Amino acid sequence: MSKQASKWDDLRFQNVSESGMTLEAVMNRMLRFIGQDPRCAYHFVIGTDSQVFRGYTKFVTGIVLHRPGKGAWACYRVVVLPREVLSLREKLSYETSLSQELAAYFADDLLRDMEAPLLPYVYQGASLESFIDIDAGTEPVVNKTSLYVQEMVERVEASGVFLARVKPESYAASAYANRYTKRPVKKVM
Repeated sequence: MSKQASKWDDLRFQNVSESGMTLEAVMNRMLRFIGQDPRCAYHFVIGTDSQVFRGYTKFVTGIVLHRPGKGAWACYRVVVLPREVLSLREKLSYETSLSQELAAYFADDLLRDMEAPLLPYVYQGASLESFIDIDAGTEPVVNKTSLYVQEMVERVEASGVFLARVKPESYAASAYANRYTKRPVKKVM
């Protein structure tokens, strides 16, 4: 872990079997997952979804390390904004920002740490692709967020590290994170 990790120490993540995980713990779990089968292709995906409740908006950012066709390891972080975010553009922008915030942490040393066990197996199909999922669709008739897709995609891809994905490919946001936005928060700060 680098010195940068200290500013992230207060972030906590959970999944179905663990809670209170630090980013360091998340990274250790992902490295262990990769170590179980370093000959595979991996998709490292970060995506955020949100749900507006009375008096607040709940944002859930999912981190998914997926072996296509062979399972995944995932966790999520909850952020509660103590107001109702009603503007679609603001909501989508904040979702994208939360995903980018976490992606920035992984962008350098940590992505290299994830790639290292795969390098001996690159010629056998091992790889690591990194994505930020944007919970928006490109079809205006189906999805009102289509107006903002290009803006969000450009924001993500300007980093040069992560590719942007939108619906229907954006499973970390629209399937994984979405699942955890539906339950109200017991105490809003």
